[in-house]
Amino acid sequence: MQRIGTALEGAGLIDRERLRAVTDLAWPRIVTGFAIMSKQAVDLAVVGVALGSAAVAGLTFAGAFWLVGKFVAIGLAGGTVALVSQRHGADDDRRASLVVKQSVVLAAVVSVPVTAGFVVAAEPLVALVGADAGPDAVGYGALYLGIAALGLPFEFLNMIASRTYAGIGDTLTPMVIRSVGAALNIVLSAVLVFSFGLGVAGAAIGTVVSVAAVTVVFVPGMLGRSYLGRGRLPVPLRSDRPHVDRGVMRELVSVSTPLVGRRLAEGIVTFPLLAIAATFGPVVVAAYGAARRVRALMDCISWGFSIASSTLVGQRLGADKEAEATAYGAAIIRLSAAISVLTAATVVVFARPIAAPFVEPGEIGAATTFVRVAAVSAIGLAIKAAATGALRGAGDTRIPFYAALVGLYVFALPAAALGPVTAVGVLGLYAALLFEAIVPALATLWRFNTGTWVAVSRRYRSAADDD
Repeated sequence: MQRIGTALEGAGLIDRERLRAVTDLAWPRIVTGFAIMSKQAVDLAVVGVALGSAAVAGLTFAGAFWLVGKFVAIGLAGGTVALVSQRHGADDDRRASLVVKQSVVLAAVVSVPVTAGFVVAAEPLVALVGADAGPDAVGYGALYLGIAALGLPFEFLNMIASRTYAGIGDTLTPMVIRSVGAALNIVLSAVLVFSFGLGVAGAAIGTVVSVAAVTVVFVPGMLGRSYLGRGRLPVPLRSDRPHVDRGVMRELVSVSTPLVGRRLAEGIVTFPLLAIAATFGPVVVAAYGAARRVRALMDCISWGFSIASSTLVGQRLGADKEAEATAYGAAIIRLSAAISVLTAATVVVFARPIAAPFVEPGEIGAATTFVRVAAVSAIGLAIKAAATGALRGAGDTRIPFYAALVGLYVFALPAAALGPVTAVGVLGLYAALLFEAIVPALATLWRFNTGTWVAVSRRYRSAADDD
């Protein structure tokens, strides 16, 4: 990443000072993302080795429900980082702390009923999507979801904590905490699946224990204590009143709702896409699921640039440095796009060995093609993430939401739906992977280039000044 960034600097596309600020924020988030997504990929690979493609298909179905819950948490946490970064940039840490408190309240209110619904209705939910893949896939998926869903409330809190640190410019602390948690999950899953023979249940238990452990470690820092002398969080959870502030809550809901809506749109569309894949059998489901996991790993680089963009843009806007905020956003988009092209090319070349752990030897061809298509689509995700990060830092979250809806439901889903009823076949799923990334990328990039998002940010800044 540093070499590509230096090359961009030499071409006059980003200066050294901005490059350093971006990479300092981005690399811990990238490492965190790889750790988090690696554990999910490892779960698929481990059960694939132990139980075969039907188990991989089952975890793919269950994982879609887990991701819906997690996407809600990401959307809420996106509002947190936007408002915390702006308040911290304006030296208003008291109000930033109040944003964090409201985020925790919302996380609790939302996560508990979602968890209960997944636990109680795991089997019918998985069967609704994956019945065509066979009873074995449904059984594996229901077992995994019924256990893993218990970790969702912890995941909500972890997301809020991670974004709170990012909002004040510290992505290293959450990187260390969440990476250790991911490593714990990988070890637990492998031990419980292979050594104790718990199969899918072992992978699910590993997920719950690891996310709960991460929450426990986050608690002292979120209460204002330092980790190994690194310094206290300047916007901790405070015990003083008010516990609920209607004005801050309205701001948080206003910024978070489009983010949650966008993430829900991304999560919900997975169900009909998986149902379409299931009509081609568990092999295609496993290949499609493996490709999405690989793309999610690639997208971890985008996570870093997205959070760096939100933080740096939000802080500059909070300090009324609009031109500097725009310059940061543009530089991060260019950097993210350049690195994604290089990463995609590498994955395309090595797609076959990358796909091998997820499927049985006779199914490697299908998985390889899916991985290659997903790798190309990741370029669109990288551009979308960087542009969306800048918009989110300004509080301009509606256009990314609408762009996601169009990409997913106007382009991707209809393309996939043609497969089972026409000669298009699995080509429709390939097209869906491309459309769901490229269409939102073009829309969010256009929105950034208009500069309208700067004007949107002024509304939130003026509201803070009025308090």
